[in-house]
Amino acid sequence: MTLIYFMLLFLFLVIIALILGFFVLARQIGILFERIAPMGAMVSDHGPKVGENSPVFALSSLTSEETVTVGAARDKAMLVFFLSPTCPICKKLLPILRSVRDSEKDWMDVVLASDGEEEKHRRFITNAKLSDFPYVLSTELGLGYRVARLPFAVLVDKDGVIRSKGLVNSREQLESLFNAHDLGVDSIQTYLENA
Repeated sequence: MTLIYFMLLFLFLVIIALILGFFVLARQIGILFERIAPMGAMVSDHGPKVGENSPVFALSSLTSEETVTVGAARDKAMLVFFLSPTCPICKKLLPILRSVRDSEKDWMDVVLASDGEEEKHRRFITNAKLSDFPYVLSTELGLGYRVARLPFAVLVDKDGVIRSKGLVNSREQLESLFNAHDLGVDSIQTYLENA
């Protein structure tokens, strides 16, 4: 009889161990899923295509007296980052943009772009401490690149050619624009499909 009790106790402990193992594995799968973001910026087919000349815009900055020229040939490439004061993902990416601006300053400038009421954007610039970025307000700029959702970024090379663009929700997606530029491809997705 004691042997049967011992076997039942042993089976009970095995079942408990399997249940615990299941929950540990389920948790690890959840963590892995969070860590693996979609590869590359989500490219849209709207607006000027990658490899085409960018439309040119001369815009006044809210953060300086200088005119910001977007899309024209210049000394460095330009990342135009479209954002909104009400976009939580845009706000999450601001420290990443600062880091990218500092680490890539030798070959690229970063410009923040939006549209809407100037006073709201001035408050946003003050509250988010964005006065060190060129910040332009222009509905035409967003329409020129066919920006439908935010945050959206366009990388224009120093010759005024669009090198990469897309919806960016993470550092990985933002950096995929630079990788596509370096590899000379439209997007990381195109590179992976052809590899």
